Amino acid sequence: MTGSRWRSLPPGKIAVIVLAVLRHDQRRADMADGNNFGESTVRRRRDEMIHLLAARAPLLDRALRKIAKRGGEVVLVDGTLIATQRRTGRDHRKHYSGKHHRHGLHSLALADERGRLIWISAARPGRTHDATAARHDLVEHLKAADLGALADLGFLGVDKADDPDDLVIVTGFKATRYRKLTPGQKAANRVLAAARAPVERGFANLKNWRILTKLRTDPARATHLLRALLVLTNIEAATGN
Repeated sequence: MTGSRWRSLPPGKIAVIVLAVLRHDQRRADMADGNNFGESTVRRRRDEMIHLLAARAPLLDRALRKIAKRGGEVVLVDGTLIATQRRTGRDHRKHYSGKHHRHGLHSLALADERGRLIWISAARPGRTHDATAARHDLVEHLKAADLGALADLGFLGVDKADDPDDLVIVTGFKATRYRKLTPGQKAANRVLAAARAPVERGFANLKNWRILTKLRTDPARATHLLRALLVLTNIEAATGN
């Protein structure tokens, strides 16, 4: 494609067009018409940039080692649902989240104590539970790095340590119909919620990319998109934009 109409554009122009698609969810057809080239060209360049950025996303073990190396003891973990278009058929039933009452893709993310996202998981069907994903993705990696994680009650029961003091993922206390929380447990939950707040802000920053408002891409490509947006979010935070 050397010498093509697209390649003749300055790299900065290409970046602006792709970022407009990601940040503002601009329709590819509109971007193509406004810049005098084909919609398929916009799609190819978008996918190319997503692939390049996703390759720069932190790997889980490397991200955890960096936290441990600088003296950190815990990370913050949370799960979210990325809304998608409703897709009919048996194969797409797994994308319906009963918790959120909508179709989507589930993903976990880790953040440091300041709320900077340091890792994001593969996208899974929307019916996936936080605890199931964490049990599969995180527990053994956290143990290997000698780190703990603070999480909400959606992660309750992930860690089956014999000694409560040896829990890797700390979730606080949950009341039941027959057991009310003690004042001490309520206070512990408030402290935990305050400590976890930064990861929720981190997810909010990620979702500022409006392409995630209602994802229309193939679910199989969603993991690359999420990891590319994590990289862009951290670049944005580092530059103060």
